[in-house]
Amino acid sequence: MAGTISREDLQAKINRRDKFKLVETLAEDQFRQGHLPGAVNLPPDKVGERASQVLPDRNAEVVVYCSSASCPASGNVAKDLEAQGYKRVLRFIGGKQDWIDAGMSLEGAPHQAAETSRETASASPARASR
Repeated sequence: MAGTISREDLQAKINRRDKFKLVETLAEDQFRQGHLPGAVNLPPDKVGERASQVLPDRNAEVVVYCSSASCPASGNVAKDLEAQGYKRVLRFIGGKQDWIDAGMSLEGAPHQAAETSRETASASPARASR
């Protein structure tokens, strides 16, 4: 049975650049809307056909997550990966919602890119007037 990892511990692993695979278990369109930094996509219906390509090392540490604590996808993918012989699978149960609620940013999130552009644009006139 897969263990769990907290947001704080996951964030620390990312910041330290620990060697592990971070896997979002949501559909591809949801992944493209924004995902945790460095994550790869492996939806539940693709585990059988894509796991060995996305996660070639069955001994590597793998952290799976989905949208929130009420989302079953990461649990299902964790079980499937373990059944395929992956030995070090952890679940970030809070998922994307917990990450966002803590003020953490997502990669590939179009709304965040737009907000950054607006902030930059609104800061420009102030710089010009100096």
